[in-house]
Amino acid sequence: MPHYAKCLDGKVIQVIVAGPEFFDTFVDSSPGTWLQTSYNTRGNVHYGEDGQPDGGSALRGNYAGIGYIYDAVNDVFYPPQPGAEWVLNTATWLWEAPIE
Repeated sequence: MPHYAKCLDGKVIQVIVAGPEFFDTFVDSSPGTWLQTSYNTRGNVHYGEDGQPDGGSALRGNYAGIGYIYDAVNDVFYPPQPGAEWVLNTATWLWEAPIE
């Protein structure tokens, strides 16, 4: 069943699992935009049911979580920055720890 993330001002504020018929009736009129997200996408790679990369199309970089950032220019979700020195890898859309 598809997953959807509600985004407001570049932040994910809600994530739901809903079939198309439920989603069409569930969507509220409060501010924000609903976007589909894939539970099978991590690090800009699509994974199969066995947990291994399967060559499928990754959807929006990462599975959205509440508090994640939605980058509308690149159409991707990524987690909040864990520390000031961490660098966002725009190939995986994941943060990389600083190297000492």
